[in-house]
Amino acid sequence: MSYRLPSLTALRAFEAAARLNSFKKAAEELAVTATAISHRIRVLEEDLERPMFLRKVRAVELTADGQELFTAVHRGFDTIAVAVERLRKPRKVSVTLSTTPAFATKWLVPRLASFQAQHPDIDLHVHASNTPVDLHSGTVDLAIRYGSGPYEGMEATLLLENQFAPVASPTLKAATNRDISQWPLIHFDWHLPPAMELNWNAWLDANGHKAREAAAGIRYSEESHAIQAAIAGQGVAMLSLLLVEEELRLGLLKIVAEPTLKAMPYLLLQSNQRPVSQPVVVVKSWLIQSAHQAQQDR
Repeated sequence: MSYRLPSLTALRAFEAAARLNSFKKAAEELAVTATAISHRIRVLEEDLERPMFLRKVRAVELTADGQELFTAVHRGFDTIAVAVERLRKPRKVSVTLSTTPAFATKWLVPRLASFQAQHPDIDLHVHASNTPVDLHSGTVDLAIRYGSGPYEGMEATLLLENQFAPVASPTLKAATNRDISQWPLIHFDWHLPPAMELNWNAWLDANGHKAREAAAGIRYSEESHAIQAAIAGQGVAMLSLLLVEEELRLGLLKIVAEPTLKAMPYLLLQSNQRPVSQPVVVVKSWLIQSAHQAQQDR
């Protein structure tokens, strides 16, 4: 549909003068002279064949027709301004990062506010699952995985070293007993068997303790649930010190026996068969820097 409209320049002058109730103030806002404003409004009135303003000595006042036009023009300019502002804003890009639920909950999530503050133009989508994802498919950009692989067709970067140790709540009196056979044990299931044993049997064997039935105790299907159970004082858990570093710092958990078990590292993975976008490079760099800072803070 074709519209026969007055000039945009005249409408802008009219809207400013009507909103500010002053030709002079409208001229200042639009960076033109008051004479120019007056001329443009006169052109508008001639085009519409009716006055838009009542001219007074020190002010101008809208006529009934002027008020009707102002309402429509002001609403229209507001709509245009909102659309233009939205288009001027840079479009956000998204990066999808896959990791295990325990790592996401205990290490990654507490640091995401820092990432969002530094990179508000990137939406980071966290895919938390114990099931490995196909980084070649294009649905996931980066993955943090536990263990040294092999990861065929992947570029693997060391992110964090890790250790396991027996930890418990300071409120658990049984954990002060030097007779380890008296400890109530907490276990969790590995969804995928790790390349090395990281459980109670491995720790007992490595540290020369008398063998016992290490399978006894409470068992959880998720590592994060075992962490919460230890905090709640349900027993002693063999846990990643990396994932409970905050609880150890706050005194919610403590290491109840030494030495620790050297564990597998966390690696940052990306496909070497797909082009890497700049936002993915930014996320990768942030993760490496955050991991480096976390190691320094220990």
